[in-house]
Amino acid sequence: MIDLHYWPTPNGWKISIMLEECGLPYRLVPVNIGKGEQFSPEFLALSPNNRMPAIVDHAPSGGATSLAVFESGAILIYLAEKTGRFLPLDGRERYQTLQWLMWQMGGLGPMAGQNGHFLLYAPEKIPYAIERYGKEVDRLYGVLDTQLARKGGYVAGASYSIADMAVFPWVRTHKAQQIDLQKFPHVERWYNALFERPAVKRGLDLGKELRAPALTEEARKALFGQTAQSVRAGQHQPSPNV
Repeated sequence: MIDLHYWPTPNGWKISIMLEECGLPYRLVPVNIGKGEQFSPEFLALSPNNRMPAIVDHAPSGGATSLAVFESGAILIYLAEKTGRFLPLDGRERYQTLQWLMWQMGGLGPMAGQNGHFLLYAPEKIPYAIERYGKEVDRLYGVLDTQLARKGGYVAGASYSIADMAVFPWVRTHKAQQIDLQKFPHVERWYNALFERPAVKRGLDLGKELRAPALTEEARKALFGQTAQSVRAGQHQPSPNV
């Protein structure tokens, strides 16, 4: 059994989709990031960067004791290697997949996240920030569109992989990013095809009832107002139930 410490966001969806695709048994452990539950001592013991998702595999290979893994890209690699699925074992295809996974982790995810922040959540509209991140996200969609045109089927080549599972949830937010998918026909074709996969639908549905309808001041402080000092202080406070 795998414990999935999760909240329904793009990074959380990566792992819920992967678990559904692999058919692995798992238990949902909600981490309400709007209430600051990611700063509880129990969760920090699993994810020192106070970010979800994280997993705990209670039956890792080799008969070892329970194993915790944090960072969504690392979790995808771990689950792929555990099951022998969605990541080629060696050679060119393996590194093609890992390259595009890293592209999402270092490029599309952070840039789309900043773009969404300044478009949706910043208390003041800052034209420079909106233009800066908006243009970069547009560029990254162009990179993805070119890659999908070249390869035809999926992000890393002819086979569906963890690279697709990493990229898809961020493209899922394209409307909030003010991205018109019709400008990127190869991305649109790929996105629509993945959206029809039953496991993708189940992964996106996981915990959808948990999402708050509006961002409260408490949630804003938990999501955007933390510093190293406040996180350290939180480690010594009684932890909320998760």
